[in-house]
Amino acid sequence: MYVNENLEEFKRYIKGRNVAVMGMGISNTPLIQYLMKLDANITVFDRKTEEELDNAICEEYMLQGVRFSLGENYLDNLVGYDIIFRSPSMRPDTPAIEKELDRGAILTSEIEMLIDLCPGKIIGVTGSDGKTTTTTLIYKMLQEEGYNCYLGGNIGIPLFSRIDEMKPEDIVVLELSSFQLMTLKKSPNISVVTNISPNHLDIHKDYQEYIDSKRNIYLHQTRDDLLVINYDNEITREFADTSKGNVRFFSTYTRLDNGVVLDQNIIKTCVSKVRTQIIDADDILLLGRHNVENACTAIAAVQDLVKTESIIKVLTTFKGVEHRNEFVRELNGVKWYNDSIGSSPTRTIAGLVSFKKKVILIAGGYDKHLDYAEMGKYILDHVKILILLGQTKEKIKNATLAEIENRGDNIELPLVECESLEEAILAAQKYAVEGDTVFFSPASASFDMFKNFEERGNKYKEIVEKLK
Repeated sequence: MYVNENLEEFKRYIKGRNVAVMGMGISNTPLIQYLMKLDANITVFDRKTEEELDNAICEEYMLQGVRFSLGENYLDNLVGYDIIFRSPSMRPDTPAIEKELDRGAILTSEIEMLIDLCPGKIIGVTGSDGKTTTTTLIYKMLQEEGYNCYLGGNIGIPLFSRIDEMKPEDIVVLELSSFQLMTLKKSPNISVVTNISPNHLDIHKDYQEYIDSKRNIYLHQTRDDLLVINYDNEITREFADTSKGNVRFFSTYTRLDNGVVLDQNIIKTCVSKVRTQIIDADDILLLGRHNVENACTAIAAVQDLVKTESIIKVLTTFKGVEHRNEFVRELNGVKWYNDSIGSSPTRTIAGLVSFKKKVILIAGGYDKHLDYAEMGKYILDHVKILILLGQTKEKIKNATLAEIENRGDNIELPLVECESLEEAILAAQKYAVEGDTVFFSPASASFDMFKNFEERGNKYKEIVEKLK
């Protein structure tokens, strides 16, 4: 019977220790439950009050000995802890945390402990765009091949609470955000970077910190590990220079001698200049060139583990991840799509170019301090009616007007400004005619109106389904 010695050592260490858990969110709730079983002395720190959290869960945890430090000054009580589990959204340089680290505390996270203690192979995927679809494709290809796999990180379920059941022959596939990567000290066996463009600049100090966080996914690899990177992205291409492991590129624009490429609309693997055909890009069920790139990325990650037949089976049957260019319904000849994951200009641009005809675009949301100038060009080329809402509506509007002025063609683009998502959807229905496509892709985060992009996408679908 297999025994994970590293995990057993952790269990012995954590028993009776003072443990601080930052936030009672989705990733930390199973973590708290797992640590309770290990007899750790747990305190949960959260800016929310007990009323704002789930009262019943808080009371249940308190009965089992868990303490809480809640409300505006919740970090004042962060004193005397052996180990601190931070949530992805909490910066590691928060002054209260830094003071505790100076006293000798250890800073980690649910995802870092998983990577440290997992006995099997880990595949980690990060990037500014495409990482959820790529991660899911990798997971499904491995499943199709017959591996016992776990899907987690930013998607799926928090996996640390399932680490007891993991074996050396298992494979864990993780989608990793820049926030999760900031303090990573051990890299996945196979690290994948889809692309990098400005994102999350409302939380990161600057663009360089964001890039450096992404770089952490491979910096701690060994020469036996694999780094998969986008040759067509200037930043990721340069990652090869600092990689200790093997490097495999993918490209949809360049004929590489080694890697995975799109060659005359055929995806091919290239090893020592020998090309092997995998699949015609037109046979991939997912819509758009960006999904062809996602397919190339996934193939590059699994080509040593999975047969071509398994890859083809997944690419020709996988319908996509919820909230990603997701078809909702057709009503009176108008097709409605939900792309709530479109939380940056580059994501929305990728969605726009996947349609053959101009669309009615609903965009706008929480401002992450991103640049929308480039988006104006794509709006003029791919949008017939622009409907805007949220904090970023002025930025998107100004980028579009600047591009109209730049072209000097007396272009007229109908533009509607709204105060709510429901108002925007009703405006789209009002102007849409048979044969039109309504594309909801905010190019912005959701936090001005919703908890997350899932809640935003579900609300969009709920309203659209009720249209008559």
